[in-house]
Amino acid sequence: MWFALTTFLVHIGTMGAQLPVNLGTAGNYVILAKSGVSTVPPSAVTGNVGVSPIDSTALTGFSLILDGSGKFSTSSQVTGQLSGANYAAPTPANLTTAVGDMQTAYTDAAGRNLPDHTELGSGNIGGMTLAPGLYKWSTGVTMPTDATLSGSPNGVWIFQIAGNLTIAGAAKLILSGGAQPQNIFWQVAGGVGVDLGTTSQFAGIIMSQAGINLQTGASINGRLLSQTAVTLDANSVTAPSARPAPPSFGSLARAFDGSVTLVLTNTPGLEVTLQYSADLVNWTSLLTLTPSSSPCVTNDPSASAVARRFYRAFYP
Repeated sequence: MWFALTTFLVHIGTMGAQLPVNLGTAGNYVILAKSGVSTVPPSAVTGNVGVSPIDSTALTGFSLILDGSGKFSTSSQVTGQLSGANYAAPTPANLTTAVGDMQTAYTDAAGRNLPDHTELGSGNIGGMTLAPGLYKWSTGVTMPTDATLSGSPNGVWIFQIAGNLTIAGAAKLILSGGAQPQNIFWQVAGGVGVDLGTTSQFAGIIMSQAGINLQTGASINGRLLSQTAVTLDANSVTAPSARPAPPSFGSLARAFDGSVTLVLTNTPGLEVTLQYSADLVNWTSLLTLTPSSSPCVTNDPSASAVARRFYRAFYP
């Protein structure tokens, strides 16, 4: 009998399984907008805030304190830096690139095809539990009551919304099964944009063609990327952890010749090291690879000479 070190997880996927949307340098900001970011204190923002092509005068309510370098400002409401297009180099160029990356990410999310679900709930997702996948609506989407996203740490959700996104007051988006905010993408094309109701709790990367409005006390673990403006009112906005979910083994199989096929659930684009052991004490490297997709399938032909072998996988 042979075993894998990691708990075996069966990877359930479809032909339409999605890769995360690449935010580029827009991912350096928890809030990024083209025409302004305003706050009614006290908000608590964890991460960087940027506006471009508008200048720093469009960062209102933050009581900005310009750094001596002239490259950014600080605020008692922000754990991070605030930047405008009028600040010292290289800030303007960095912001221009980030806004371009934001728009590219929006186009990527909007262009994903072969949705797993179309017009689900006629746009009302309240009370639903949603698995990873691509969701598409030709209307707006509302969440009048709590909803749940349930999936593995590597599960990806992409929501294509032709209308607006409206989250009711006190409604909560619950993440279960290890679902990660950085793998949840809300692409919103409506002319009004996004409204998070009073004291609502939300998660994910919001990419809105119009404005993003957080009503009093609303909170989000994610990012607010607006092609117009973002308005805050005593809100909590926290950038998701950049730490990737650890790799895990899915179904493993041993052939008649003794070779082992390994199925690894991983974060695409990250280097993974695979090792094996006969006693869980002494480990030997099998291979290092950088999968472009997940799950990744590879083989261990050297296992044919042994009756039992343990495996582990990790990011260096």
